[in-house]
Amino acid sequence: MKESLIAPCGMNCAVCMSFLARETDLNSKGFNRTYCEGCLPRGENCLFMAGKCDLLGEGRVRFCFECNDFPCRRLRALDNRYRSKYHLSMLENLNAIQETGMEGFLEREQAKWACPNCGGTICCHNGLCLDCKADFFRENRKYRWGKR
Repeated sequence: MKESLIAPCGMNCAVCMSFLARETDLNSKGFNRTYCEGCLPRGENCLFMAGKCDLLGEGRVRFCFECNDFPCRRLRALDNRYRSKYHLSMLENLNAIQETGMEGFLEREQAKWACPNCGGTICCHNGLCLDCKADFFRENRKYRWGKR
């Protein structure tokens, strides 16, 4: 996991479907997915929040917790959606960065999202490792965290 893949909103782009699809070249395996290299590597301050927040949109803060309104209504809504659907919490991520620093956070993320079968990265959007479960995902394209 790389610091440059942690978006200001707390999203770990390294576990996102669009990033992992790019990393594993999922389209060469029979998929038609949009690829993404992450918010910061693309020059975006935050895909989810930058259009709604001047501080992020203009790059005046690195993380949302640097804002006086943290956590704002939009970030709480985003966090709630990701927490309930995708087993990822932006607020938990941001709090962990504040408490343990970036290095500690990245170590925790590496352990949390490591595939027990092959050591690849588990996708937060469906709970699958696209390195060793691409065939399963191709057969079950609507698969989401134990639900077919």
